[in-house]
Amino acid sequence: MTGRHMQIGEAAERVGLSIRTIRHYEEAGLIVPSARSDGGFRLYTEPDLDRLRVVKRMKPLGFTLDEMRDLLAVLDDLTSGAGDRESLLKRLAGYHEAAEERVGTLRRQLAMAEGFAQQMREHLDQHS
Repeated sequence: MTGRHMQIGEAAERVGLSIRTIRHYEEAGLIVPSARSDGGFRLYTEPDLDRLRVVKRMKPLGFTLDEMRDLLAVLDDLTSGAGDRESLLKRLAGYHEAAEERVGTLRRQLAMAEGFAQQMREHLDQHS
């Protein structure tokens, strides 16, 4: 399926992002459609969707557009064999560590939110 091209609507549906968001990521230089149709429509491949999935997963963790761009460059260079592998792996490890820390923070926030929701449920049950 790697060679298959799809228009932005199908790409958006497959990745679970809006067309508007994908266009925003294009303008920010995070994703560049692999091709254009004769009519000028953006065409995406499976590797393009993989890039969008990386960005989609970074967003809720609060990574900036610059950080997203940098991580995608690291992944590209590791895949292509370009650059200093040890340096790239060190940068990748930094993103992994940051992601783990942010996930931990979100888990703590979720536990607090769930505790609050449970407290409100108990008040409702008590006063109903």
